[in-house]
Amino acid sequence: MTRVLSGIQPTGEVHLGNYLGALRQWAIDQHDADAFYCAVDLHAVTVQQDPAHLRVSTLGTMATLISVGLDPAVCTLFVQSHVPQHTELSWLLECTVSLGELRRMTQFKDKSARAESGEEAGQGGDHVSAGLFTYPALMAADILIYDADRVPVGDDQRQHLELTRDVAQRFNSRYGDTFVIPDAAIPTVGARVMDLQNPTAKMSKSAESPQGSVGIFDDPADISRKFARAVTDSESEVRYDPDQKPGVSNLLSILGAATGRSPADAAEGYHQYGALKSDTADAIVALLEPIAAKKAELDADPAELARIIAAGADKAEAVASVTLARAKEAMGFLPKSLETEARVPMR
Repeated sequence: MTRVLSGIQPTGEVHLGNYLGALRQWAIDQHDADAFYCAVDLHAVTVQQDPAHLRVSTLGTMATLISVGLDPAVCTLFVQSHVPQHTELSWLLECTVSLGELRRMTQFKDKSARAESGEEAGQGGDHVSAGLFTYPALMAADILIYDADRVPVGDDQRQHLELTRDVAQRFNSRYGDTFVIPDAAIPTVGARVMDLQNPTAKMSKSAESPQGSVGIFDDPADISRKFARAVTDSESEVRYDPDQKPGVSNLLSILGAATGRSPADAAEGYHQYGALKSDTADAIVALLEPIAAKKAELDADPAELARIIAAGADKAEAVASVTLARAKEAMGFLPKSLETEARVPMR
């Protein structure tokens, strides 16, 4: 069975773009693949985090992943830092990737510039953590430690996936077949949900305008209000045309994704923006209602959530430890036991 891996940072509120663009597809993929999903809390600390908030946010993210349909009995659901093999393999990969390759990562350039200007949470002055520079090696370890065949990523993460492939191929060339070479899976339908107030920018956890982002646990009245105030244009024609009508096209994309139609099909029968906004809000409220109900159940039973998280870490570590042992043996590290053992094969 094809193995799939993806993760989400436990920072900020999970919004509609996260759900329609990624999480809903994760819930589908878990039934067709050997799926591994995690809250990547180690990536979150590449910029300074409030410790208490990070703990609460990580717990909330895990509850959210279950609420959107990830079944711990079907997929492997875990917290990244609970599986120490991630960081150990990351060091081996840091010693494989080149300085030049890390310097070319566009996300490092963008995030370090924001950190230096103080735009990144908790940052200011000239503080840019070394982890921000080397975290593509950790991301590569996240993927390679599970022998992942396919990695659902946004287009902004494609460069990191290509680096992962390059590092894995280089490692295999130097030390023998050790890692599975992963492929990227770029989502298409519903992949880019735009900000309701700035429809030329993606909906974001860190959006400057809270009115442009819809949290999946927002109150239904707030959701309706945000859609009612969504930016459109001065025309009146309802058609899907992202270049000329980005605001209207964003609403049609959201409505289509929520109702299982293409954006062009979702435009049929509309002659006014008001009706489009109202129907889109109603569709999203109906879509998110069962997610909020499941989250309330989990919030009422913290012991069950803790059990699920611990069990997920055990399942993930059982796989990760095998891959790490194979990589260390390939590089020539001395095992704890000096007895010669057969090399651990790839999955």
